[in-house]
Amino acid sequence: MAHIVIMGAGIGGMPAAYEMREILPKEHRVTVVNSTDYFQFVPSNPWVAVGWRTRDAVTLPIAPYLQRKGIGFIPKGVTHIDAAASKLTLAGGETLDYDYLVITTGPKLAFDEIAGAGPVSSGGGGNTHSICHVDHALEFFADYENFLKNPGPIVVGAMPGASCFGPAYEFAMILDTDLRKRKLRSKVPITFVTSEPYIGHLGLGGVGDSKSMLESEMRNRDMKWITNAKTTKVEPGKIFVTQIDDQGNLVKEHEVSFKLSMMLPAFKGVDAVAAVPNLCNPRGMVLIDEFQRSKAYRNIFSAGVCVAIPPVEVTPVATGTPKTGYMIESMVGAITHNIADELAGKPIVAKGTWNAICLADMGDTGAAFVALPQIPPRNVNWFKKGKWVHLAKIAFEKYFIRKIKKGTSEPVYEKYVLGLLGINRVDK
Repeated sequence: MAHIVIMGAGIGGMPAAYEMREILPKEHRVTVVNSTDYFQFVPSNPWVAVGWRTRDAVTLPIAPYLQRKGIGFIPKGVTHIDAAASKLTLAGGETLDYDYLVITTGPKLAFDEIAGAGPVSSGGGGNTHSICHVDHALEFFADYENFLKNPGPIVVGAMPGASCFGPAYEFAMILDTDLRKRKLRSKVPITFVTSEPYIGHLGLGGVGDSKSMLESEMRNRDMKWITNAKTTKVEPGKIFVTQIDDQGNLVKEHEVSFKLSMMLPAFKGVDAVAAVPNLCNPRGMVLIDEFQRSKAYRNIFSAGVCVAIPPVEVTPVATGTPKTGYMIESMVGAITHNIADELAGKPIVAKGTWNAICLADMGDTGAAFVALPQIPPRNVNWFKKGKWVHLAKIAFEKYFIRKIKKGTSEPVYEKYVLGLLGINRVDK
């Protein structure tokens, strides 16, 4: 009998647990370990931050849903991983042995890398907000409600080293839509500050016509932007940005004033994972092979934002490669098949397709991109916008939360509809 421990219960960890339980013989145990006792649907955080969703609408308790499927759950953080002994130490000193460890923790938010940036609740300086966590989104909304009484400039964007740019664009557009609905947009200049070399780069070297389409959307919404932006520090009401050209030469030093700001941070690996010898790169991200297996430990696999993927291209200001939701599910599918095959005495052969499908809401419209595979060169490469994306994002939120509640690893929508589009999670 093998014990499979899944570390992290997010968009990667929960489906991994369900799929593992579904395909493994019953004699094998599956346990999920997570630092909180609730699941949060992170893609809905931009809506939470403007009051379009409540916390209860986008979170749910983990234990009852896992228990219903015969999956163990421990709501404690991991403080140490003894990879040589295949043992975890949990908060409070309890230990947990595993035969296989699946790391799906997501990232540590590196607010400390930019002085003054990020929520105080997560070790930041308190001068900018985040939407990376539901509690961060709620903190923004609390300040936003006060802001609406006496509005002023807003700065939205992404810090040097950031890899998840889509939510920054999404949030800027949602803010614009919400302010227009409140008839306050004329009182709120919005500036988009990003480490990308151009609007629509997205950490992917662009997708289809993303550059011209997003630039056009931002012009139509009266937004200014600064690209190749190296944010150096944030003070109350002011963000300091060094803008450089494509050769790395100084273009301009900016001091952008704001009354409210949301800047996405760079990511690092969580402390317990980053501390394991030979497991990670210098940023603490897990080094994996094509089968999602650790390059140093044969019984450790990893999926999601916490894995190490090199940048698509070198950019003047550091940018990372995003790991989108469907790409994460692709990784998870490969891991579950590979562990099942190895337990059955078969060679592991499953590889995640790493296809990228992204739906970004813009409040009253939306943008979608498909990059197959996510890392160039690509077989499919398009970017489109329209009202249908806004509606699709709402539908996907309901679908995914229902999927977590039902404990389904791959419902009909994913198995057949995406299959008709030639989009598969796993190559075998």
